[in-house]
Amino acid sequence: MTSATGYEGFDGAGELLRALSAPIRLAIVSELADGERCVHELVEKLGAAQPLVSQHLRVLRGAGVVRGSRRGREIAYSLVDEHVAHIVADAVSHAGEGS
Repeated sequence: MTSATGYEGFDGAGELLRALSAPIRLAIVSELADGERCVHELVEKLGAAQPLVSQHLRVLRGAGVVRGSRRGREIAYSLVDEHVAHIVADAVSHAGEGS
């Protein structure tokens, strides 16, 4: 898993954590943990502008965290892997422990 310098095997994990580094992306993943959502549903739930939500979905999609599937005229987004939802839930829980 590791090479001569000892951390190259963590590249994928670093990319995943970078993709999750924005609070709105954490909120999107948290919402998608409950099932697939269209952009307008995420906009309504998060109270964020549609272009902003779409931009962050693009980042998450590029990182392989979410996938989109056509639902009529809309695209429904879902998590590629439920493990990501657990990572986010654990991070949110851990951050709240210090409060």
